[in-house]
Amino acid sequence: MSNGQWYPPEWPERIRALAAGEIAAVTPRRAATVMLLRDGPGGPAVHMLRRRASMAFAAGAYAYPGGGVDSRDDDRLVGWAGPGRDVWARRLGVDTASAQAIVCAAVRETYEEAGVLLAGKTAGTVVGDTTGDDWEADRAALVDRELSFADFLDRRGLVLRSDLLGAWARWITPEFEPRRYDTWFFVAALPAGQRTRNASTEADRTVWIRPAEATEAYDRGELLMMPPTVSTLRQLQPYGAAAEALAGADGRDLTPVLATAVLEGGELVLSWPGHEEFTKRVATAAPSDESAGRPEHDPSGGLR
Repeated sequence: MSNGQWYPPEWPERIRALAAGEIAAVTPRRAATVMLLRDGPGGPAVHMLRRRASMAFAAGAYAYPGGGVDSRDDDRLVGWAGPGRDVWARRLGVDTASAQAIVCAAVRETYEEAGVLLAGKTAGTVVGDTTGDDWEADRAALVDRELSFADFLDRRGLVLRSDLLGAWARWITPEFEPRRYDTWFFVAALPAGQRTRNASTEADRTVWIRPAEATEAYDRGELLMMPPTVSTLRQLQPYGAAAEALAGADGRDLTPVLATAVLEGGELVLSWPGHEEFTKRVATAAPSDESAGRPEHDPSGGLR
């Protein structure tokens, strides 16, 4: 197992409790995250943020901008350009309303956490600089859920550019986690004229890093990451340009990846089907023995 894999120490106890019927699996909340790319020497780099040390969930781990779906994005049609909602519904494996909400979450969260907006005045344009005070006021209102994404687009006279996104992967939080997310991973290229910034209250650092460099640092134990992040970074490595990665998204398998836990002899084996590098084996000691001397950890957070 790679040294940079984030692994909550309370997972074995929760897995046993779920198997014994002492806790029930919660329904995962829909979410979206975006691998934002920009071209550079040696190939495209991806924008990543580091979760603050104070975060209860995955503190210090590197991730992409992302978060949960706003239920208001199911209820009202938003300004839209690119493949239709029905096309996205088939691609994402959901109904039309959910497809709109998931794509909206991807675009909204990228704007909220990175200051990058995949929208334009027309189907063939993208907004430029979004760093002015008026833009910041709207971004803050979106973060606070005082403004819906549909209202934001309407007020600005914008359409969401769904054609600037490519659906890449889908991972579901394990059943034994107290907060679960059904997360669609997207890829996008940084629009010309825009720049990223750390606009997230959950991050203390942002970086542009080539996927190979990020995974090498993970393998050395220098960067902390969760399995979906590492997996998608490895999948990005063959692409020589952001446009190539975006084009390659069309053929990607979006079958959900869900961790499984089984007892094998004296070990509890946690694995992600198709992603053997993340397999974790834990001795099945009694909970009282396991918890002795263990630092406190509260996995109460999530993507949002």
